[in-house]
Amino acid sequence: MNDHEKGAGPAWQRRTEGETRWAVSAAVVVAIGLQLSLPDQYAMHPRWLLPSVGAALLVATVVMNVRQEGRGSGALRATSLLLTGLLSLANVVSAVRLIDSLLGGHIENASLLLRWGGAIWLTNLVIFALWYWELDRGGPAARAEGERRFPDLLFTQMATPEVAPPDWEPTFVDYFYLAFTNATAFSPTDVLPLTRWAKLLMLLESAMSFSLVILVIARAVNILN
Repeated sequence: MNDHEKGAGPAWQRRTEGETRWAVSAAVVVAIGLQLSLPDQYAMHPRWLLPSVGAALLVATVVMNVRQEGRGSGALRATSLLLTGLLSLANVVSAVRLIDSLLGGHIENASLLLRWGGAIWLTNLVIFALWYWELDRGGPAARAEGERRFPDLLFTQMATPEVAPPDWEPTFVDYFYLAFTNATAFSPTDVLPLTRWAKLLMLLESAMSFSLVILVIARAVNILN
């Protein structure tokens, strides 16, 4: 019997119960709410599409959390990836339209600019947290099964297991923290990307966050002056 079957080693390398999806559900609700808070000229249409897909995912998530089953459901993962993709597309559309308005000088209200820019930035943060959570080592179900030995994202607790309890494994909160630090520092902090997709995804998040922050703040300062 090997270590994986015995349950030896750190939790992130072996089969575990996994995590409940309440934090993910809350993040999805926040992201959809932020998108719905944007004015029509910056939102993706039809506006009912995101809430509909989000509702389907949330219902499936709640049912599986209550029953504690189906963590490897292909339908749940497909719905989750579809929603994350739609959120990504919607936020790119919103960001492009906002930047176009900024470059054209069509926004003259600094408070509205900061509110809309902040909503897009926060949505971007949630979206990348979802992508990291969905893709790292094959996704949450694959991580719970301990299917992949090598990580895509190296957390501090993995590199130095003596600073963490043996049952530690990354959950959505850890991926949200990664997305936040990468969006504010514009570079890796305590979580290192090991695979090419992880490096490219972190690069894309940093570039989008940097562009949005610089343009929004510069325009807001210009309006206030």
